[in-house]
Amino acid sequence: MIVEHEALVTECRSLASRAKEASLALATLPGAAKNAWLRRAATSLRGRSNEVLSANAIDVAAGPGLGLNKAAIDRLTLTAKRIEDIADSLDAVAALPDPVGEVIEASRRPNGLEVSRVRVPLGVIFMIYESRPNVTVDAAALCVKAGNAVILRGGKEAIRSNIALHKILADELAPCGLPTAAVQIVPTVDRAAVGHLLALPEFIDLAIPRGGESLIRRVAAEAKMPVLKHYHGNCHVYVDAAADETMAVNVIVNSKAQRPGVCNAAETLLVHRSIAQTFLPAAARALMAENVELRGDEASRMIVPSMTAATDEDWDTEYLDKILSVAIVDNLDAAVAHIRRHGSGHTEAIVTFDLVAARRFVAQVDSAAVIVNASTRFNDGGMLGLGAEIGISTDKFHARGPCGLRELTSSKWIVYGDGHCRT
Repeated sequence: MIVEHEALVTECRSLASRAKEASLALATLPGAAKNAWLRRAATSLRGRSNEVLSANAIDVAAGPGLGLNKAAIDRLTLTAKRIEDIADSLDAVAALPDPVGEVIEASRRPNGLEVSRVRVPLGVIFMIYESRPNVTVDAAALCVKAGNAVILRGGKEAIRSNIALHKILADELAPCGLPTAAVQIVPTVDRAAVGHLLALPEFIDLAIPRGGESLIRRVAAEAKMPVLKHYHGNCHVYVDAAADETMAVNVIVNSKAQRPGVCNAAETLLVHRSIAQTFLPAAARALMAENVELRGDEASRMIVPSMTAATDEDWDTEYLDKILSVAIVDNLDAAVAHIRRHGSGHTEAIVTFDLVAARRFVAQVDSAAVIVNASTRFNDGGMLGLGAEIGISTDKFHARGPCGLRELTSSKWIVYGDGHCRT
């Protein structure tokens, strides 16, 4: 057992050391080389999709035995369409401007010094995630485009899918002049490997956990390097007194049912009391047609008796399933108070034609994204123009909201002088 432990520690250290070396080379590579790799990887993924689908089918078949529920199985499952979407995201990242070297600000000081602040890569990023194989590709694409090496550690439930995807990505590195250790995958499902890697801040510059709250809390507790995280997405849609009720029905159905097993899906519907009598029955019919279970407060159940009673726990729950909590509130202030009490700082939406109400909601709700008259599902890197994202952060430092290329860089000051000496 001691021998096995030492071997794993050595393997993790070697993997991280190779990533560090690769990051030094990546930091100075031209954008054209990185873009060539992204495009070749996209083409290869399309051509080798059967390899990925075959591996994924084995993972999906084993999912129930690992305790995965329907929502988790959905996140795990790849289809031809989803693979095409993943390939498209590689092409989309290739088309984005290279953030490395971007001048953030520049000035000439009164003493003649030329001062600028430019974007630079972070270095090595350790990505830990669960049953979502597309993260393997999204993380690799964004990290490398931003000049970083990446170490990928997916969950055991997706191990075959992740290995198949990684092989496709890795096979295209050398032909494009990128170091082969730029994109590595942790080759074991042993949970101890995560702990060993989190203890290597001399090699790894940032850890990003993406998955359930227990995973994120473990990484935050054990990491010796900074962690970019969000614990959970308890997202709300508030339907204001001045809402268009048809629009509001469409927004809440899309927010909840379009893909319920993701962090930007709505978990609670708040309805202004003045429109509840007409809006709630229509919303309930549309939601139930999508097989959404409704859990309401007493006032909501007086209007829609088929709702089950919401418990105190429901208001704080990220269901990641076709379940929605429903509450009637007296006004916008009550909606904001509910969100402040129960929200997770992820995504909140208001449906209203009252511009004053919309502005108040936007100003008073402290979440990574606040949306007016649109689905919570738009808090997504692709939807907001970032290309593929590496996750949605509810932290306030150093990045918040969808994390794309710029969020995977740091900055440094560059100063040019002419023999200047400080007096």
